[in-house]
Amino acid sequence: MTLTPDLLLRAYRSGVFPMAEGRSDPVIHWIDPQRRAIFPMPGFHTSHSLARHIRRTQPRVTVDTNFAAVVRGCANRPETWINAEIFAAYTALFDQGHAHSLEVWQGAELIGGIYGVALGAAFFGESMFSAQVNGSKMALVYLMHRLQAGGFTLFDVQFMTDHLASLGAVEISRAAYRKRLGAALATQAQFAPNDYPPEPEAGFVLSGTSHRSTQTS
Repeated sequence: MTLTPDLLLRAYRSGVFPMAEGRSDPVIHWIDPQRRAIFPMPGFHTSHSLARHIRRTQPRVTVDTNFAAVVRGCANRPETWINAEIFAAYTALFDQGHAHSLEVWQGAELIGGIYGVALGAAFFGESMFSAQVNGSKMALVYLMHRLQAGGFTLFDVQFMTDHLASLGAVEISRAAYRKRLGAALATQAQFAPNDYPPEPEAGFVLSGTSHRSTQTS
C-alpha cells in the first residue's frame, strides 16, 4: 500500500501512524499504541537551565522554512523509522499544508527542529532532532508556545521517553487518547495564529511557559 497524503490524513484521524523498521526497509507498519504520550495543554515544563540557555543563545526560530532539512535531520541517526516512502509522503503532506516544521537556527546553521501534522486542534509530533546541545528542547519550547497561542488542545508525541517526561509529557490509555482526539478534530486551531511573530524572540516565548528547577539540559 503506497503512502499518500489522503491515506496519512485518514490514518491520523483514526488514531494510527506509520513507521518503518529502518531507513532501508520498504515495509510500512501502522502503529496504534496501547499507551499514548501527550503533552497536556498547558503542561510543558521549561527548566530554569533551559530558559537560561535560550536567553543566552537567542536562537532564530522559523516555521515551514526548510521542512525537508528537518526531516533529514530527524532521520540522520544510526537507527531511524523514516524510510524513503515516509520522507516522500510527509513532504507531499507538507506541500498540501497539513504537515509543518519548526526550525531552530544559530546563525546560518540549523541546530534543531521538529516536524508533525496538524488536523483540527490536534498536532501530531512526528520526530525531532538536535545538531547542538538543547536543539530539540528549544524546538519543543517554541512549538508548545505556538500551539497554545493557536488554540490547539491535543499535542500527541506518540511514545513516552525520559526526555519527554522531563518536559511534562504524560501517558494516557488508548481509549482516553481516542476521546481527546475526537474532541480535537471537531475543533479548529491555527498553526500560524493571527498576529503571532514569524520569528518570535526568546522573551516573547518564555513569558508564556512554566518553569521548574529540574535540570533538563
